[in-house]
Amino acid sequence: MAFRKRVERDDHPGESGDLTSGIVDEITWFMREHKISRADLAHSMGVSPGRVSQILSGGENLTLRTLSSVVSALGARVEVTLRSVEEPDELLDDLS
Repeated sequence: MAFRKRVERDDHPGESGDLTSGIVDEITWFMREHKISRADLAHSMGVSPGRVSQILSGGENLTLRTLSSVVSALGARVEVTLRSVEEPDELLDDLS
């Protein structure tokens, strides 16, 4: 997945927190671009706005089931591309 907003991390690259933060950043970007509020997303998902805030805080383990629910409610799709950690980021930028 080529993320639109790169988050610089000083800690351990490749940890699951980096992936979760990247996905949350992408969801937030998509919502902003499509003018979808957290309340709109909560309504579409059938959950409380507080639950959406928990999901988008990036502080919890984002499960595939939760990600699927968010993506479906947004009317979006997810594309995943695995790359070696040694590959330069410029290659990812070419994908977006």
